[in-house]
Amino acid sequence: MVHTKTTIKPCTQTDNLMGIFDRFFKKKEVLPPFELSRIKVDMHSHLIPGIDDGSKDMDQTIAMLAKFESLGYKKVVTTPHIMSDGYPNTPDIIYSGLEEVRKAIKEAGLKIEIEAAAEYYFDETLMPKIKNKELLTFGDQYVLVEFAFHSPPQYLEQLFFELQTNGYRPVVAHFERYMYYLGNIEKAIEWRQKGINIQVNLNSLTGHYGPDIRKQAERLIDAGEFDFVGTDCHRIEHLMILEDHLNMPYFHKIGNYLLKNRAL
Repeated sequence: MVHTKTTIKPCTQTDNLMGIFDRFFKKKEVLPPFELSRIKVDMHSHLIPGIDDGSKDMDQTIAMLAKFESLGYKKVVTTPHIMSDGYPNTPDIIYSGLEEVRKAIKEAGLKIEIEAAAEYYFDETLMPKIKNKELLTFGDQYVLVEFAFHSPPQYLEQLFFELQTNGYRPVVAHFERYMYYLGNIEKAIEWRQKGINIQVNLNSLTGHYGPDIRKQAERLIDAGEFDFVGTDCHRIEHLMILEDHLNMPYFHKIGNYLLKNRAL
């Protein structure tokens, strides 16, 4: 048997340095921008002028709607706040504002459609509205609800029970932004098993609300524990931030799921 001597070339300092540069300075693959046309419908925004903390006037509204259209959206369901402390909006106020926006859309030559529902804050006025069946809904009786950001609300289970027994389908707005749930998504999983829908803000993924909220949104997407995504657009800057980050991997992950937005 002939033994062949193998010569191992020792690593030089230059080789080591090149390896370090390869690991730390190698170009990452750049993804193309995610196409928001795949979502089709935005179901969380504040576009009716002058009635909450969103659009201030019709010019701002039309500018935002033009941006929605250029981003590929076919329809928006705008959801003004309804809360007793600050924005005591009514269906009449919201629908009256909606008609004015529709007229302005036509005059501006935009093709995008707009509907209106509401984002209901869980305060003392919400339960009577549920029992009187006077909630504004979108799609298949969906109702968007939100809570205080820093302190967990009491009687949440009763709220969901009342909504569901009265024929409504709850959608929890921006779950990832509630500080008392940060770090895990167990509540979202539990609620979805009971037929309660979870909505994620798209700009949570950009880091707009901070790194912890971004991470929480990523947890929801990694686990597939969400049903809707929304812009929560209050001003055109929100759409511009979104547009600037559409090549991020988590936007492409969203596209792997059958979002309920598409059926609205």
